Amino acid sequence: MARFTLPRDLYHGKGSLEEIKNLKGKKAIVVVGGGSMKRFGFLDRVEAYLKEAGLEVKLFEGVEPDPSVETVMKGAQMMREFEPDWIVAIGGGSPIDAAKAMWAFYEYPNTTFEDLCIPFNFPTLRTKAQFCAIPSTSGTATEVTAFSVITDYHKGIKYPLADFNITPDVAIVDPDLAETMPKKLTAHTGMDAITHAMEAYVSTLHCDYTDPLALHAIKMIHNDLIDSYNGDMAARDRMHNAQCLAGMAFSNALLGIVHSMAHKTGAAYSGGHIVHGCANAMYLPKVIKFNSKDAEAAKRYGEIARFIGLEGSSDEELVDALIAEIRSMNKKLDIPTCIKEYEGGIIDEAEFNEKLAAVAELAVGDACTGSNPRAITPAEMEKLLTCCYYDKEVDF
Repeated sequence: MARFTLPRDLYHGKGSLEEIKNLKGKKAIVVVGGGSMKRFGFLDRVEAYLKEAGLEVKLFEGVEPDPSVETVMKGAQMMREFEPDWIVAIGGGSPIDAAKAMWAFYEYPNTTFEDLCIPFNFPTLRTKAQFCAIPSTSGTATEVTAFSVITDYHKGIKYPLADFNITPDVAIVDPDLAETMPKKLTAHTGMDAITHAMEAYVSTLHCDYTDPLALHAIKMIHNDLIDSYNGDMAARDRMHNAQCLAGMAFSNALLGIVHSMAHKTGAAYSGGHIVHGCANAMYLPKVIKFNSKDAEAAKRYGEIARFIGLEGSSDEELVDALIAEIRSMNKKLDIPTCIKEYEGGIIDEAEFNEKLAAVAELAVGDACTGSNPRAITPAEMEKLLTCCYYDKEVDF
């Protein structure tokens, strides 16, 4: 038996933000990030719509780009004091992810972060509150997924939390919010989205319900991401839908080792964080090559390649065409080819190699590794990460 879970209601299209005034309840806490939603007036609108609906409103502001365990605990404490029956998260993936984890600690104060790190081990939610997610970026799709990523800064590790309990009740996918994204964020979130769809399509848990969502998302992103990056707002609006479809696919088919590697390299180095979407973009071509040694994975990558109009007379040729196309997209989006080139070289080579074995072992143990189409050992992961650092050919 398999399961397919989505939010109960999804409102989409320009102006759909206004739907929030139809939420029924007494109190709403609004979780938001660093200020762009306030700057562009969306936070004020959400607050006004909620008050129009008759709800008392409290704000939790300032969620950082990679939300920390400490931020989650602070938010949960505020929720316990305020006792909302709606949690509304607005912004990029970070405030929505943080709010999902806050939700668990609000309803179950005695649970531990370690408990939540075990995949599909959350307690039953909705005993105190329901959840509404409003994304402003076109990438994470956390508004429709059973996932949240929280960073333990003391350990330098990003933890993907996974449980169908944290799939939001209501998602509002209004492209007006995505039109505020800066260029670099548009590139990184877009490549995060295409990685979601590609990993979902080749996942060991893909099924008839996830495959069409993944393929259509890939085609939309392939068609629209570059134009969106270059300022075409009609393409930007379509990207907001495409990333959401990719989220529906991966939330139910799960992901693979591109995400395992991005999670475990993201906060591992003293030079700075590797932004999640950029990490995915750099690692995706290498992982496709590694996974394509599995015949079934190669066949499915070939299907993706054909679906977006690439040519080849064999699966091997189609795989190579797909890799070349992703690298071409990265180039047009000003994304580096490897970790060594990331942000002008902020990830020190000596530190990378010193931490390689530990990072590789953590990546193999990541929650996303289990559904990757080809099994991987820590030794192979070390080699694959090395290829991603130096942009070396994957030949194993």
